[in-house]
Amino acid sequence: MSDLLQRVTALAQAAKKASRALALAPTAVRDQALRAAASALRTDEAAILSANAEDLALARAKGLTEALIDRLHLDPARLEAIAVACEDVAKLPDPVGEVTEDWTRPNGLRIVRRRVPIGLVAIIFESRPNVTVDAAALCLKSGNGCVLRGGSEALRTNLALARSFGLVCTPPGFPPKP
Repeated sequence: MSDLLQRVTALAQAAKKASRALALAPTAVRDQALRAAASALRTDEAAILSANAEDLALARAKGLTEALIDRLHLDPARLEAIAVACEDVAKLPDPVGEVTEDWTRPNGLRIVRRRVPIGLVAIIFESRPNVTVDAAALCLKSGNGCVLRGGSEALRTNLALARSFGLVCTPPGFPPKP
């Protein structure tokens, strides 16, 4: 097995293990983690924008189109919108445990369809830094672990965003970071 494959496998296994505890985390804990992530994004603005500037410089040097560069670009307003999106996700009703259907069969057997976390979600996306946080926030809210793979053009930005988001997602009840 190649070194890269071993690293990816180890990360996925750690994320799967963490997802089990995340699935059981109370709504208040998950919502607090989302609010803390929004705060961390604001606190880490300078580091995130610096990483984004590096990605933008490399994108221009590679001759990427202006449309792609615009999608890659973060500024204070766009970063604030990402933080607000985390807070908005925290305000959404908790989908975990929600009953979507409930009926009783003629023989008296009661059947309930309830939303539960699926476990680990892997998401591959292009160079839109906001997707890093949006995807992580939605997975956190729904009690799912996630493995994210963004486009290489946004590597530094995605790492900075994930660092800010991920470092706050170990409140009481969450497993420690691998």
